[in-house]
Amino acid sequence: MERYNIIAADKTGSFQERLARLSLTVAQYLDSEKQAGRQLHYTKVFLSDAQNQYQKLVDSVLYQELLGDTAISVVEQAPVDGSKIALLMKTAEGEPDYLFHSLRLTDGETKGLNSYTQAIMLFEKYLRIMKDRGLQLATHCVRTWLYVGDIDNNYAGVVKARNDIFQRYGLTIDTHFIASTGIGGLTQTRSACVAMDFLTFPNIREEDKTYLKALDHLNPTHEYGVAFERGTRLTLKDHQQFFISGTASIDKHGNVIYVGDVMKQAARLLENIGALLKGGGAQMSDVKYFIIYLRDLSDYAPVHDFMARAFPQVPNVIVQAKVCRPEWLIEMECVAAKSIE
Repeated sequence: MERYNIIAADKTGSFQERLARLSLTVAQYLDSEKQAGRQLHYTKVFLSDAQNQYQKLVDSVLYQELLGDTAISVVEQAPVDGSKIALLMKTAEGEPDYLFHSLRLTDGETKGLNSYTQAIMLFEKYLRIMKDRGLQLATHCVRTWLYVGDIDNNYAGVVKARNDIFQRYGLTIDTHFIASTGIGGLTQTRSACVAMDFLTFPNIREEDKTYLKALDHLNPTHEYGVAFERGTRLTLKDHQQFFISGTASIDKHGNVIYVGDVMKQAARLLENIGALLKGGGAQMSDVKYFIIYLRDLSDYAPVHDFMARAFPQVPNVIVQAKVCRPEWLIEMECVAAKSIE
């Protein structure tokens, strides 16, 4: 099965100096993965300052020689440990059986446009790619990430755009939605307030998917006007894969709970993730990585220490990114996998 790893730069020197040392670490890691029969499938890059770092990243050995030939997503969500750049890397045997698209808008496309219009443009870009490949949004798109600048003000426009696109293509409360994370994040494009990543499985069938609800812990998302699945299980040839959406401290009535207490919120959201996995026949020990989003970077130390104790073998990256409700201090997403016996 696939392997996920998180590699962060060290915490000394300029950004370019850190990039150079990170390149050596990544080269050594990919060489060891090659010897184990695995190759790089995609990388998510978390930057602390995309405006000043993006072009340096693109010009670097890390990007040009190690990462750039495979799918890559770059987003400004500052690693809270002070590393300036962190990588989530997926490796696996053989060629990927999925497509990973990271779609961004340019200054020429976005200037003067609100978050609704920018989100519609990105969805339509993706839909043109799907149409060219003979694929369907409802069947083949399994996971999305929606990065929203100034999320407290712009999220509503993105939600409306997704709702409108889904309605147009037959994704409703009577059919299904798509697992997703909608979270604060910026790109190298100064005027862009929305960016998106899409995970597509061209050979998946609807009967291979199970949508995870955990209604004893979480309410259906449509009850508060958003259109995404809490999680999706894919049944593939030899294993099942679980995509858990961005999950926060919420109860079965849709209420934010433990307002103002980041550690109680962390415990509750992990309980929610556990309930979603259990509903699909998995458990927390099947989790392969966590992405942890913090609203307030000063919450890093207790969250880091807690995750190190609770999940010492599971890679995680903690980044600063506002969640879509101001009362949520923390959100997590993850992927889990288990063999089919």
